[in-house]
Amino acid sequence: MNPPNHTSRPGAGLTETLSIPTIVEPKGQNDVVDAGLKNLHHYRRALPKWRYKLRQSLLPIVRWETPHLAALQAMMRNPVLDRYFAVTANLGTHTFFMIGLPILFWCGFREFGKGLVHILAMGVFFTGFIKDMCSLPRPLSPPLQRITMSGSAALEYGFPSTHSANAVSVTVYAILMLRRETNTFSPTTTLALEALSYFYALSIVIGRLYCGMHGFVDVIVGSAMGAAISLVEFYYSPLLEAWMHSSTYTAPLTIALTILLLVRVHPEPADDCPCFDDSVAFAGVMIGLETGIWRFARYSPYASIYNGPDATFDLAALGWPRTIARLLFGVAVIFAWREVAKPSLLRFLPHLYRVIETHGWSLPRRFFVPASEYKDVPLHVRDDNVLPNVADLPKLVRSIRGPGRGRSVSIGPQSAADAYETLAYRERRRRESLGSENGAAGVGIGFLAVDASLTIFEYVGLGAAHLSTR
Repeated sequence: MNPPNHTSRPGAGLTETLSIPTIVEPKGQNDVVDAGLKNLHHYRRALPKWRYKLRQSLLPIVRWETPHLAALQAMMRNPVLDRYFAVTANLGTHTFFMIGLPILFWCGFREFGKGLVHILAMGVFFTGFIKDMCSLPRPLSPPLQRITMSGSAALEYGFPSTHSANAVSVTVYAILMLRRETNTFSPTTTLALEALSYFYALSIVIGRLYCGMHGFVDVIVGSAMGAAISLVEFYYSPLLEAWMHSSTYTAPLTIALTILLLVRVHPEPADDCPCFDDSVAFAGVMIGLETGIWRFARYSPYASIYNGPDATFDLAALGWPRTIARLLFGVAVIFAWREVAKPSLLRFLPHLYRVIETHGWSLPRRFFVPASEYKDVPLHVRDDNVLPNVADLPKLVRSIRGPGRGRSVSIGPQSAADAYETLAYRERRRRESLGSENGAAGVGIGFLAVDASLTIFEYVGLGAAHLSTR
C-alpha cells in the first residue's frame, strides 16, 4: 500500500512533475519507456486471461486514434499554446488540489471543500483502478509530440484520463452548488463563476489532447466518470453527512475500513504504474478528513463557528490581513507535518510491516519488496507525487510561473509495431515502506485541514471565535 520511489530514473518524482520541460530524445532498449508498451507476451503472462482479452480488444482504439491526434496537434501547434497547456495541466494535478483544498475549509467553504475532496479522491481511485485493470498505453509518440512538464508521465497508463475526470468533476460540482437555492452570490458573480468553471474544464480536457497525453476515448470516458462522480456526491453526500453526525465512532471507523477494502481490491498493473500509489495517498487524506470532520463536529468547542446553518464564521469580518496570515500559517503547518511525519514513518513502518508479514496479512504487490527483505529505508528520497518537500517549493513556484526555455516536448516509441516488439520497461521494485508513509501522512493532512488547524488558529490569534455576525 505504498507510493513509489521514482528516484531510480532521472526526471521522476514531484519536483520533476512541475519542473522546467525539456526535449527528451527516444530511449534505448534498456531505458524506461511508456507504461503499456512492453511486448504482448509480457501482458499475456502478467494479466489474468479476462483482463488480457479486454486489453487486446481496446488496443486498436489507441492505434486508430494516434494519426488523428497527430493531425489535430500539427494543425494547432504554436509556442503560446504549448506554454499555456503545459502550465494549466498543473491545475489538474494532485499537488494543486492537495495544497488548495485546505484553504476552502479555512475560508469557511467547508461543504464545498469536503465535496471536492470526495470527488477528487473518487476520481483518482476509480480512474486509477481502470488504468491498472486495462493497462493501455498513452497515444504513441511519434507521430505525436508529448507536451508536458512532467518527468514521470510515461510511467502511467492512458485510459481513462484522470486529469479530465478531475476537471469535469470539479466543474460539474461547482455548477451544481452555484445553482442551489442557498447560493448567496449575486447573479452576475454566479454567471462569472459558472463561465470560469466551464473554461477550466475545457482547458484541461482539450489540453490533454493537444499535449498528446491522451486520446479521444481517454478524455471522453474520464469526463463521463468525473460528471457521474459529482452527481453522486451532490445528491447523496447529505445522507452520509447526516449519518456521520448522528453516529458514534463507528461511522468514521466504517468509512476507514471501506476505504482500506477498496485499496485492497485495486488491480495489480502489468507495469510499474503509480496509480495504486496515488490511490493510497488520497485514501489516507479521505480517512483523515472524515475522522477530523466527525470529531470536530461532535467534540470541538469551536464547531458552532464553522458547522451548520447558524455558523458564525464570516470571511469578510475576519479581514484580509488576518485571512492571508491564516492561510500562510495553515499551509506552513501542513508542510511542517509532512517534513516531520515522513522520516518518522519511514523509521517506524518497516517494523510494523514485518509484524504484519509474520501473520500473513501483508498486501501482495509485485512491484514492492516485502519489509522482511530489506533493512534500511532512505529518509530523503523524492518519492512523494502528491505533496512536495519544502526544499522543492522554489522550483515548484518557478515552474508554475512558466516553463522557461525550450519546448515541453518528449518523444517516445516510433510506432506501435516497434513499441510492442522492441521496447522494454525497466523493472523496479520498491521497499514496502517507501511511500506507504504518504498514505499515513495523508491521514494527518486531512485531519489537520478540517480539525487541528482550526483549533490552532484560535490559539495563535488567527481564529474566528471573536466574530459575532448574527
